[in-house]
Amino acid sequence: MATIDGPRVQAKSGKPRQLVVFLHGYGADGADLIEIGRQWRAFLPDADFVAPHAPDRCAASPMGRQWFPLTMRDTEERWRGCVAAKPTLDAFLDAELAKRGFDDSALALVGFSQGTMMALHTGLRRNRPPRAILGYSGILVTGPGHAGEAPSPYEKPPAILLAHGEEDEVIPVEALMMSANALAEQGVPAQWHLSAHIGHGIDETGLVHGGLFLAQSFGVKVAFARR
Repeated sequence: MATIDGPRVQAKSGKPRQLVVFLHGYGADGADLIEIGRQWRAFLPDADFVAPHAPDRCAASPMGRQWFPLTMRDTEERWRGCVAAKPTLDAFLDAELAKRGFDDSALALVGFSQGTMMALHTGLRRNRPPRAILGYSGILVTGPGHAGEAPSPYEKPPAILLAHGEEDEVIPVEALMMSANALAEQGVPAQWHLSAHIGHGIDETGLVHGGLFLAQSFGVKVAFARR
């Protein structure tokens, strides 16, 4: 099993109480998202941020990484890819939590595109649920015929926010409601945010909404959130 790591931003307070893990998209790497952690320090001063590089080099972008291959020629490749990559991500999360003496109640997963697929797939199958899952521009991956390995039946599932650009040309915006509806069928409620005039990316409004969502999920008070 591969070992992964990536760039980090330490808690602004110097005393971490939460861990936020960014999962980048296909063909990128951890450096693509870690800057968001610097921006969110204002919302989450007690959070450590880490953005591991996915385990494999990306065939379509040799300088980037991938959680699993994507050819779009196989309707089941996303499912097989998530299943195959989950143990590596689980091991990383377990090690990062143990290093800080945290359990999953102090963990939030933030994904973009393929990273959102991994965040939802892995986060909903942990032995204990993370506190929150935030997915940008992604989709909930389901098994063949919506069968396969089922998510863990949590008594209290993680808080989930799905955000998407209404003009996304890579993963169409319809994926947002498809994912939210599929989660509802599994008894997992999800909030959602639609970014107007945005393609496959994250705008400033989406970033602020996501940061406030994580703060609320962790019970952190943000003064200007009441405006």
